[in-house]
Amino acid sequence: MSCLKVIKRTETLADQAFNSLKEAITTGKLKAGETLPEEKVGNDLGVSRTPLRDALSRLAMEGLVIHEQGKPAIVAGFSKEDSLEYMELRSILEVENIQKIITKIDKPFIKLLRGNLSEQLVAIEEDNYQLFIELDRAFHLLLLKPNKNSQFHDILHRMNTGVNRAFLILSSTVPQSAEGAYEEHVDIVDALEDKNVIRAKNNMVIHMNNIEKRFLSYYKESEKES
Repeated sequence: MSCLKVIKRTETLADQAFNSLKEAITTGKLKAGETLPEEKVGNDLGVSRTPLRDALSRLAMEGLVIHEQGKPAIVAGFSKEDSLEYMELRSILEVENIQKIITKIDKPFIKLLRGNLSEQLVAIEEDNYQLFIELDRAFHLLLLKPNKNSQFHDILHRMNTGVNRAFLILSSTVPQSAEGAYEEHVDIVDALEDKNVIRAKNNMVIHMNNIEKRFLSYYKESEKES
């Protein structure tokens, strides 16, 4: 029996294929290294190759599959070392980004950040930790909005995708520390609203350090279970 949910014809087929495959990967139903032949996967989902290929391309952009031309897509794995390297680079850039955006903070931007925080809190209250991880990623990408440096956007998008992939995969087997992360996000936004660059940067450093601690804790738990 297939582990993939059959597509319902109420949304874009590519979107539904993407969401179904992503859920199967992040919950561990599809394992790292598993191949995804287009004909079989398309039959399981009930979609043609065109929307499926679009979905696979999007999954490849998020680092969840490896998709080389002429070959079946493969579910991507991740290593502790790769994830820690992502986190190290991400920490440096996230803190520097605070410096770059602090003079550009305005009320609409703070409202945007607080809207994301509200959604994070709802996800925690509903015990929807995979959604929280997605909102966490969105929060950090929102912080780039006032920064007009396109290289910052490209690099941090890759860094966040790499870290996000690791947390999504681990989230199916370990308890989350979402509430602590949420409170750290609030501290960052409070400092940004006050335009206190030193406090905002310090809060970001604390948050980045705690992300690494949480990841290592999750990874150890995952290793025990496997």
